[in-house]
Amino acid sequence: MITGSTGFLGKVLVEKILRVQPNVKKLFLLVRAIDVESAKQRVKTEVTGREIFHVLKEKHGNGFEDLIQEKVCPLAGDIMYENLGLGNAKLTELSKEIDIIVNGAATTNFYERYDVAFDVNSLGVKHICEFAKRCAKLKMLLHVSTAYVAGEQEGILLEKPFLMGESLKEGVHLDIESELKMIKETSGELKANCSSERTEKRTMKELGLKRAREFGWPNTYVFTKAMGEMMLGHLRGDLPVVIVRPSIITSILKEPVPGWMEGIRTIDSVIIGYAKQVLSFFLVDLDSIMDVIPGDMVVNAMMVAMAAHSAEQAQTIYHLTSSLRNPANYSLLAESGHRYFLHNPPRSGKNGEPVRLSRMRFFSTVPKFRAYMVIKYKIPLEILRLVNIALCGVLSRRYQELSRKYSYVMHLVELYAPYTLFKGCFDDMNTERLKARMKNKKQDKNRGYEFGFDPKSIDWDDYFYRIHIPGVVKYLCD
Repeated sequence: MITGSTGFLGKVLVEKILRVQPNVKKLFLLVRAIDVESAKQRVKTEVTGREIFHVLKEKHGNGFEDLIQEKVCPLAGDIMYENLGLGNAKLTELSKEIDIIVNGAATTNFYERYDVAFDVNSLGVKHICEFAKRCAKLKMLLHVSTAYVAGEQEGILLEKPFLMGESLKEGVHLDIESELKMIKETSGELKANCSSERTEKRTMKELGLKRAREFGWPNTYVFTKAMGEMMLGHLRGDLPVVIVRPSIITSILKEPVPGWMEGIRTIDSVIIGYAKQVLSFFLVDLDSIMDVIPGDMVVNAMMVAMAAHSAEQAQTIYHLTSSLRNPANYSLLAESGHRYFLHNPPRSGKNGEPVRLSRMRFFSTVPKFRAYMVIKYKIPLEILRLVNIALCGVLSRRYQELSRKYSYVMHLVELYAPYTLFKGCFDDMNTERLKARMKNKKQDKNRGYEFGFDPKSIDWDDYFYRIHIPGVVKYLCD
């Protein structure tokens, strides 16, 4: 069973299993839907209908739909709910059949509502764990987390589990039950006060950031993912568990479609902004390590881990990262991007004229960035405010619009700074051992399929210039 199959990584995993593991009996895909027919439609539209499945379609031709019908079983449910939102009869049926569970469902919004992020990233893990214990033939539960549960720590960051109640602030204890209680109380107060939907949304978002920072995490996403790991470690009992922690997941390196991706990552925002020449500056230390890993490598490691750890009554954590073995800094991305767009200039306007490119300006510290923003935007904004007062509010709408934009940019800086200025380096000793186990096993060379996940094999300049940036332009630049 796979959760999160409508996400980028989920699609890559489903496609890979169907392409290279033809003997898989059934893939149960849990998706949010009101009924089974809606679930089937979602899977057809958002999963098997995407470009990443074109290789599989070409391979099977007219038999592709039959393959999907035979192997893929969509389930209408949600990890936010107990029993995954499934009926008792379906639960009983699944518990007799499923031997592998992959939990990839998550909300990855840094500034998500606290109640939503907690329900999916934390409580959702609890519900998956409870379901896993009902599965009589279960060989393993693989949970997809993120390397950035480490917060803003510096130095070498180990592949170690979180203990229940652990926080990133020394001397501060994290009580997950108290967090749940706080969410319910806040929600109750908002409803009692008949708060508008907008007020409720803003309050819950601000609460998430506040609680995350209270315990040492930079945003709601990584905070709730860390709590999810704690719950899994606390509740798993003797379940065989693997937790994979990828860093920033980027486009497919090799197969099935090099450069294919969905969803905009931090680095992609910069590439898109530069391509459209709407982003003239950015907060990033060009000497900092940019820890990225292609999506197909993450899936390869997940599949190898499934094979290596099936039926082992232990919990193993893998950092799927590149900062230790093959580090690339942000200056490499900046140079690759500038070179790519010089050779392949973006076009705009009715006549498709080439966009005139200018170098982007980078700021390596938050104080430098703030100072630039004050001189370039804040002071002119204040002058506009005073002029607006003198003109009896004629420019009010313009002032409010620009003021909102300024506040939004400063808010984004707060959210992204922990990543663009990140000083940590992820240890991957467990992952190295997994590679060694894979190499020691006899490989079926005739099948020609690759399960490599060694970042040392990547030429980053070539990857960004020839694969990733063209992929961003093709799939993300509307």
